[in-house]
Amino acid sequence: MTYCLGIKVKEGLVALADTRITAGTNTTTKKKVYIAQKDNYSLFIMTSGLRSVRDKAVHYFQELIDDGVVYNKLFKAVNAFGEQIKRVAEEDRLSLERAGLKFNLNTIVGGQLKDDPDHKLFLLYSEGNWVELDEGSPYVIIGNSGQGKAILNRVLNDDSTMKQALKAGFLSFDSTRVSNNDVDFPIDVVLYKKDSFSIVEHRYEQKDLARISEIWAEKLKQDLDEIPEDWMDRSFAKIPVVPGE
Repeated sequence: MTYCLGIKVKEGLVALADTRITAGTNTTTKKKVYIAQKDNYSLFIMTSGLRSVRDKAVHYFQELIDDGVVYNKLFKAVNAFGEQIKRVAEEDRLSLERAGLKFNLNTIVGGQLKDDPDHKLFLLYSEGNWVELDEGSPYVIIGNSGQGKAILNRVLNDDSTMKQALKAGFLSFDSTRVSNNDVDFPIDVVLYKKDSFSIVEHRYEQKDLARISEIWAEKLKQDLDEIPEDWMDRSFAKIPVVPGE
């Protein structure tokens, strides 16, 4: 499975991807983020799904860029990557299905190109269609998303800073990691500040963030103890007294 998260706030974009690849009983570490960057041109692609489909689609897209194709707006680049997914589907879908594998690739694309008025974040589906994230939906997760949404829903909004977004993003990942053995470190973090046309990438190992995980767990326990208990009295009053207690 995978955990990839993209967050859009007014200040910029924050993205996070785990690196665990599971195939049967084999587990390996592979990068799930692709970055294309040049003058007035910054975008990143993060994927969840079949690794073979991902690699092929990314190679096809990279070939377009290497051949000199230039996109002036991010949605055009998203369309182009969607076309490469369709191309791979035409080539490989039947053989994958015969092998018992479902053609599957969900993608987060973020960045800002020359004629974009601001930074953008898109969710691209396996069929090649997409949606753009806006103020009403400041984040998107692909892959294993169940346990990681709660904190993001509670604390993120359009006015959150990039640092707040990264803190929330890591805690979202950590909640997913402790509940699923197919999501794990290292994690790759991508940062893009609006109008900078410069993507920053950094990899974190578990030892780098172990203390943050511990602080979060301690605070959760402390806050749980501080929640008032008088509202529970009526329920607990119905419990019969056990002899000897």
